[in-house]
Amino acid sequence: MIFLEVILPVLLIFLSGYILQRIFKLDLKPISTLAIYILTTALVFRTFYKTQLDLQLFYIVVISMLLLGALILITQLTARFFHYDKQQESALMLSTAFMNSGNYGTPIILFAYGDAGFVYAVQIMVFHSIIMGVFGVYFASRGGGGVATAVKAIFKQPSNYAVVLAVLLQQLNVVIPESYYQAIDLVAQAAIPVIMLILGMQLANVSSRTFEWQGLSAASVIRLVASPILAYVICLFFPIDPLLQKVLIILAAMPSAATTAIYAIQFNMRPQFVSSSVLVTTVMSVGTLTFLLNLLH
Repeated sequence: MIFLEVILPVLLIFLSGYILQRIFKLDLKPISTLAIYILTTALVFRTFYKTQLDLQLFYIVVISMLLLGALILITQLTARFFHYDKQQESALMLSTAFMNSGNYGTPIILFAYGDAGFVYAVQIMVFHSIIMGVFGVYFASRGGGGVATAVKAIFKQPSNYAVVLAVLLQQLNVVIPESYYQAIDLVAQAAIPVIMLILGMQLANVSSRTFEWQGLSAASVIRLVASPILAYVICLFFPIDPLLQKVLIILAAMPSAATTAIYAIQFNMRPQFVSSSVLVTTVMSVGTLTFLLNLLH
């Protein structure tokens, strides 16, 4: 029942993008640019403008950063074990350290736990988008020109500025006129469904003939198994709402983030491998998430 009620509706949206791309063979780069620079920026701004800064949000930030640090460490050790170069390590990092908490995780949480869980999921998703806007862009771009290029790329991401502006306006109690806020809200509402469709379209471009099974196997184990276990252990050290704990663990078990595949395309950081990781972990997550949702229910 959990598969039919929670996971299948989300997969059908991915399937729509997959079929569209198979038929029309669209260029994904301009679409991904639209998603990153306009839709995601509006979503990030709206969320932080409306979200009150409280203790639960603080726990979300701390737990997410601890989980990110643990995943980066595990991925670096894995890359050294396989004798990967910097570019291979960066591609593996994009596939393991960043979960698909937005266009896959939030709808899963909504169907599984309703509006109460969805509120937590959106807060986590937005903070994860900030993490990806900084660390994801860093790892996606560092192979092309070193640290300086990576840092410059981070400062070019408008979503990072949207967070600062939104928090500043909220703390100063600045009220955005209703018509302007509605315009922002309208664009923000498009972010998740459009990125879900982009994921389906990206998956349609992946060829199984080019799969690097060693790297994909490592990415799948880290992303789908190690990540939720680490999230569970980290959550034990914080006095958080039991529902928030479940949401954090489930989101940690999500497949590789579609946004990192978009970054891989933008910065030409082995996009075929990163997109393959998104495909493989997304397919495998149907089983792992069904198991985990049944376990936590």
